[in-house]
Amino acid sequence: MEFILLGFSDIPKFHWLLFGLFLLIYVIILLGNGIIILIIRVNPTLQTSMYFFLSNFSFLEICYVTVTLPRMLMDLWTLKGNISFFACAAQMFSFLTLEAIECFLLAVMAYDRYVAICNPLHYPLIMNHKACIQLVAGCWISGIPVDIGQTYQIFSLPFCGSNEVNHFFCDIPPVLKLACGDTLVNEMLVYIFGILFVTVPFVLILGSYSRIISTILKLPSNTGRTKAFSTCSSHLIVVVLFYGSATITYLQPKPNQFERMGKLISFFYAVLIPTLNPVIYNLRNKGIMVELRKLLGKLLT
Repeated sequence: MEFILLGFSDIPKFHWLLFGLFLLIYVIILLGNGIIILIIRVNPTLQTSMYFFLSNFSFLEICYVTVTLPRMLMDLWTLKGNISFFACAAQMFSFLTLEAIECFLLAVMAYDRYVAICNPLHYPLIMNHKACIQLVAGCWISGIPVDIGQTYQIFSLPFCGSNEVNHFFCDIPPVLKLACGDTLVNEMLVYIFGILFVTVPFVLILGSYSRIISTILKLPSNTGRTKAFSTCSSHLIVVVLFYGSATITYLQPKPNQFERMGKLISFFYAVLIPTLNPVIYNLRNKGIMVELRKLLGKLLT
């Protein structure tokens, strides 16, 4: 009726240090993304499609880490990793759904940059407010039915052996390893859904950026090329970090191998990347930086 998340129990001497570190990371993620949302919401000059998608992405990052980090903090505080069968299933479903939403949202953000750079005259018409809302709603809704089915498939398997999940949250590979019997069908479904939610959006992103780069290189001035590249660079960095780690995790040949490395990679894309995202967008986005300086100036005076 329950699983035990081993998490970082192999290094018990450092559990208070890890608790403090993860708590600090969680606060940074909440504050960093919350400030981005606040700045975009209250500033009239940032009411464009690019910043609309960015605020949704920041909200998604808050939801994304809230699925895993509070649970990790509780386990480190209590030194217990017990999680009920249904809570584990709910955590897996929530994490997979938010991960799928992030894949699609990153693809939509790439399409937004493609229209802005390759078709600037029609940009306000194509990326109007209604279209932006429909695209974001599509991202949030699209992954739910499939992830319900995938989670149900995995937790319908018999679990008759060990109940110790060698991970810090209920992810597919470590939970699937505990199932009894043949899991070939489930592993094939992981590959299929991985291709559907990871590879397809990534191909769309590559297609958008190939057209973007081709258009930028044709610009007559170096200033125009630099400005165009600067509007895309932060998004491209996030895409490479997120898709690289997610691909390694879900499309590796055997999900039950390299457990320690898999835990490290999962920690990278589930915790560290959401921590870096506000920094990446703040440091490379002039609009956000200008408004952030204004906000800090008002608070300090």
